[in-house]
Amino acid sequence: MLELSHFRADLDEVMGKIRPEVEDDEYAQLRTLRDQLFGLQRANQVKINHSVMELICAKHLIQNGFQVELEHMIDKVSCDVFATKGFGTALVEVETGFVSPENALDPNTYLKARVASKITRYSGFANKFILGTPPYYIMQIPPALTKPPRFRTDEEIAAIKRLCDLYYTSPPVTVDEIRNARLHSIYAIDVDKVSVREWEVNEYLGKAALWSL
Repeated sequence: MLELSHFRADLDEVMGKIRPEVEDDEYAQLRTLRDQLFGLQRANQVKINHSVMELICAKHLIQNGFQVELEHMIDKVSCDVFATKGFGTALVEVETGFVSPENALDPNTYLKARVASKITRYSGFANKFILGTPPYYIMQIPPALTKPPRFRTDEEIAAIKRLCDLYYTSPPVTVDEIRNARLHSIYAIDVDKVSVREWEVNEYLGKAALWSL
């Protein structure tokens, strides 16, 4: 119960920061999402770092006219943030850069595979697919997945398939998923400021290259 109490306190603190920046109806939507996260945490299905970032993503999307669902099920797969506006849909997968002890000796390969698998598995479920990440984490995005699908070569597709198969085999990522995957933009989620900055993918990669120098 102590963990749940801390979870509630942290989310309520975030909501307090958000409150002055949103309209009453927007805040009501966010309160509903916060309460949903409480229920999921009680069932031990979510963690605070992820949940805070999802809530801040939801704020950004709601302010841009979207209806938002968190931990939304699509085709038996749970996605972090799913948003609709008219006939348009957007899907955000949050990537924190966490590495478990089991991957302590191959963290770069593991994280690159995880990002690749998220792009390939989820991007077909929405008109716009977005990766959300904290500003302090530089994602390892396979360059082939930043290209339009028609420019992706068979060799690049095979390389991504081999990478994903190192960790994801149940079910495996398919060649068609890799061939058709699209990454539309990056959300840099600043938890301290409860804000989101949207980056065009190649702009993000260019900045990331400078940050890593």
